Amino acid sequence: MNSKVKTYLPLLWILVIPVLNIFYAVLNQAHMPVYSLMTDLDAQIPFVPMFIIPYLIWYPFIIIVLFMLCIRERSVYYRTLLTQCLGLVACYIIFYLFQTTVERPTAMGTGIFEGLVNLVYSTDNPYNCFPSIHVLTSYLMIKGAMACASYPHWERTAVKVCAWMIIASTLFVKQHVLLDIAGAIAVVELLWYGVGKLSLGQQSKFKGEVVRQNLTAD
Repeated sequence: MNSKVKTYLPLLWILVIPVLNIFYAVLNQAHMPVYSLMTDLDAQIPFVPMFIIPYLIWYPFIIIVLFMLCIRERSVYYRTLLTQCLGLVACYIIFYLFQTTVERPTAMGTGIFEGLVNLVYSTDNPYNCFPSIHVLTSYLMIKGAMACASYPHWERTAVKVCAWMIIASTLFVKQHVLLDIAGAIAVVELLWYGVGKLSLGQQSKFKGEVVRQNLTAD
């Protein structure tokens, strides 16, 4: 029983994420000024309501991948979770300083996919767009899966496919534009590198302390 508690207890750190998400709701409104990053290329991307399915899969996808990382390789789990939390903080600061919006389609059908899109639209204002949190967290799961040595090839492939489907869905359901995706990926790359360097530094410091203690004991 104690070993199971030790295995699953670190999962409680995931609860930091919904606490941080409080700031998303606070910032998800129009500030003055509000910017649009839409390009001519974004205007050519069609609205495809069925992509709301991978867009919504994002919620369980993040939790499942973090759970698997925690079970299989604790150091990668902590690196991924810390990067995500820092990424959320970075996004909120950007939202506050540089609020952007995305133009949503005004005319939709009455099918089930359109209904789900309308549900998302009604619960999420068209702000807090750059960088995309959907993209940031999905791309981060790819980084985590690739860094976890115990992840088999087929599972890494599954994570990649699912993550890129979610990333693509943000464009096809008109929740984000291309620059939102680029910004999110850039934030992940910078923070993943920084957290990795910090982790290596801490490990080196710990090993140095152990060596000094051994030498003192001798």
